[in-house]
Amino acid sequence: MSFTLVPYPTLNARQKELRNFHKIAARLADYGFHSMWLSDDWQGADFLAVHIDGETVLRVQLKARMVLDKKYLGKGLHIAFRQGDRVFVYPHDELAAFVDTQGLIGEGAQRYHEHGVRHWPVLPGWAKEFLGPHEIKTAP
Repeated sequence: MSFTLVPYPTLNARQKELRNFHKIAARLADYGFHSMWLSDDWQGADFLAVHIDGETVLRVQLKARMVLDKKYLGKGLHIAFRQGDRVFVYPHDELAAFVDTQGLIGEGAQRYHEHGVRHWPVLPGWAKEFLGPHEIKTAP
């Protein structure tokens, strides 16, 4: 059997989601996490990442980009997304607090104020400061 790479754009939405999960799970595995896909969102999580320390369990919502969503507030969720080869896993409520204290969502963010959701297809300059400690780097 020979293996043929499948280009990401040829995948349907569900296939893209699962591929992103496996890419992120592989990166987390280098840091001692075992990731388990949940067939149905559980308390807002798409998957669980359980650390080998036996204590740390991340409930993770998988996204295509950095997002802030009022429906996730107070649920202890992490948001995971890929940007090219980079992987980020950040605590959702920490992003909400950062954005609030820095005044980064003003009156002009109509969609957030009306629908409770804000996402960034392109990372804004301020995101580098917030996301830095939440990037899961490739193992050497």
